[in-house]
Amino acid sequence: MLPNAKLVAFVPTKDTARARAFYEGVLGLRVVSEDDFALVLDAGGTTVRVTNVHELTPAPFTVLGWEVTSILDSIAGLQKKGVTFERYGGMKQDEAGVWMAPGGARIAWFKDPDGNVLSLSELGKAPR
Repeated sequence: MLPNAKLVAFVPTKDTARARAFYEGVLGLRVVSEDDFALVLDAGGTTVRVTNVHELTPAPFTVLGWEVTSILDSIAGLQKKGVTFERYGGMKQDEAGVWMAPGGARIAWFKDPDGNVLSLSELGKAPR
């Protein structure tokens, strides 16, 4: 029923102007529209609605993620724009903050201005 339907992602914000500065200015997403309800962005063909909310407790897990071809290049580019990557206790992360998943993917996390957890993933093959 939904395999061919276009996906729309949602992320909450308490401050649309600050969210727009981040998602458009830092991450480089194209703004499609903005109204009193949401900032609508194009993320590589996927619609992301940054929805205005009155109260927000950020989830402690990833709410949006991007698959990238070079995680280290992506991290370096975002760090130049002021993005800080997260460190999590109990997870072996390298000096760039990248964790190697059992399946071989390399993953790093950062937060938007509202504290929503976002991620970068570089897919790979499981180490032998």
